[in-house]
Amino acid sequence: MSFDPQDHLSQLLRQALTSVAPDQAAADILLERPRDPSHGDWASNLAMQLARALKSNPRKIAESLVAALPPSEWLVKVDIAGAGFINFTLSTSAKTRVVGDILAAGAAYGRGTARDGKVQVEFVSANPTGPLHVGHGRGAAVGDCLCRLLETAGWEVTREFYYNDAGAQIDNLTRSVQLRAKGVTPENPDWPEDGYRGDYIMDVAKAFLAKESVISDDQQFTANGDVDDAEAIRHFAVAYLRREQDQDLKAFGVAFDVFSLESALYTEGKVKAAVETLVANGYTYEQDGALWLRTTDFGDDKDRVMQKKDGGYTYFVPDVAYHLDKWQRGFTKVINEQGADHHSTVTRVRAGLQALKAGIPQGWPEYVLHQMVMVMRNGEEVKISKRAGSYVTLRDLIEEVGCDATRYFLVARHPDSQLVFDIDLAKSKSTENPVYYIQYAHARICSVLGQWNGDEATLAKADLSSLGSERELALCARLGAFPGLIEAAAREYAPHLVAAYLKDLAADFHGWYNSDRMLVEDEAVKQARLALTLATRQALRNGLNILGVSAPESM
Repeated sequence: MSFDPQDHLSQLLRQALTSVAPDQAAADILLERPRDPSHGDWASNLAMQLARALKSNPRKIAESLVAALPPSEWLVKVDIAGAGFINFTLSTSAKTRVVGDILAAGAAYGRGTARDGKVQVEFVSANPTGPLHVGHGRGAAVGDCLCRLLETAGWEVTREFYYNDAGAQIDNLTRSVQLRAKGVTPENPDWPEDGYRGDYIMDVAKAFLAKESVISDDQQFTANGDVDDAEAIRHFAVAYLRREQDQDLKAFGVAFDVFSLESALYTEGKVKAAVETLVANGYTYEQDGALWLRTTDFGDDKDRVMQKKDGGYTYFVPDVAYHLDKWQRGFTKVINEQGADHHSTVTRVRAGLQALKAGIPQGWPEYVLHQMVMVMRNGEEVKISKRAGSYVTLRDLIEEVGCDATRYFLVARHPDSQLVFDIDLAKSKSTENPVYYIQYAHARICSVLGQWNGDEATLAKADLSSLGSERELALCARLGAFPGLIEAAAREYAPHLVAAYLKDLAADFHGWYNSDRMLVEDEAVKQARLALTLATRQALRNGLNILGVSAPESM
């Protein structure tokens, strides 16, 4: 059975608390790693938390708790610091035990127990009007890593892509392809102001004229080549660009379980049904020839137009119908990973769902919003791609720096922070490049194990008593933090924490590798160090898998 020091200490404190203050036995017990290693391995401020309730000096409470602690073979010292912090120092055997736990668990190390209920994560959800840009790429990286993280934490996850294949942007796409098919270029004065100008529009037009057949996941469409058939051009252009986006995502290691179409919400009557329900529930009114939703009843700063004078619905209305469909499909936990430009729709969609009176809880769905990405090369911002016309595409990045570096860099910072993607850094083979640094640690380990050329399975039985140097114990502590890190990152929807952890883990390993030899003469010491090395490789692999980044055996 694996040993969790934090859980063990929590249980000891809980037993002491039950003895000292039975009426406070259910209080939260928090344990943190002290910044100063001289303060021990773990610290708790429980005594200070209880001071007000017990009307007593926190240091006196801490003394009582320490006195009531049950004995533990894994502790060598417990002391009190400052106003009442309780500091715990673990035995060396307690610190190194994680090595055996990792080797026993293998790929399952860090995995949580199965959770009740299922989670649906919607991400990317790009309009099928052009190639995916780097913003979509960040959404793809964060969304996919979030799904992997939630699965590791024990959730059953469904990945969904929602195509906005209806509305004004699709009209602009249709018109742009039609004009290119007729020989009109963007330089022509008749080119529409909102028309798409990228070279990819010409690619679509040529394919349409050639009467190509396009297969994109769940749909197939064959062009008829008739430049005056706008409806045929519309269907073909959407299918063509959906296929392009699918190919980009597959090259990025991203796959979806479900594809939903905005157009289907209209053809299947779901938008109409949702609007009729909102009207019947009394949350709408007519004003200035438009139909309004009383979103102020649900916390919005002003009411919103649902249906315009011309009869068309505003963009948040199909979103309401779409999310009702998610709820009806049984997804009680839904997370939408979207660009920060969707911030204004959060309140409106939630208000519409509440007004439907469908039993949907407040604050549903949840949102993870990511900020913009700035791409830099040679110290200057890169703004355009010839193929797209006005922005850097995801494919540009993958082709230039590779899938691994692209995924890591796009997920390495908190989604709500702006991101600078430095192409030169992502391509560099130096310790300053975090992707190279982490993968090099894994390759180094494989090299050491290859030189040893022994049976890795035997290392699970290695005597770890010779491990005890400062670097070895620091590495063990880092390895032991992995399960808690996964739990916290999944709870906070923060895959960037995994990226940061892997960088720190790689630094701990490189520091140890550079200071100590693994393949020493002493067989017991060699076996112990190889066991720690193998455990580190496993943790690196497990973490890289969450990020969708490869773990090369040589570099």
